[in-house]
Amino acid sequence: MWDNPTMSTSKVDSKKRIVLPKGQPGDVFEVQQEGEGRFVLVRLEKPKPAKRMSRKACMEAMNQAPLSPTIPWDELRELTREP
Repeated sequence: MWDNPTMSTSKVDSKKRIVLPKGQPGDVFEVQQEGEGRFVLVRLEKPKPAKRMSRKACMEAMNQAPLSPTIPWDELRELTREP
């Protein structure tokens, strides 16, 4: 038998999409152009979702926020409102 490697080809549709044989929905690729008419697709790793903060940790972070008002609301209202 001849050594006949198979070459997979795909066709771009009218919306500039192409179907990849081993692609999965949600995969993200970087497109690199390596000269005239040559493109290389690099599959990017999906970032792992960050772990959610617990309610206690969230409340502690809000209490330690530097933008928390330090003066009472009535005093702030007097300083910021026109008479």
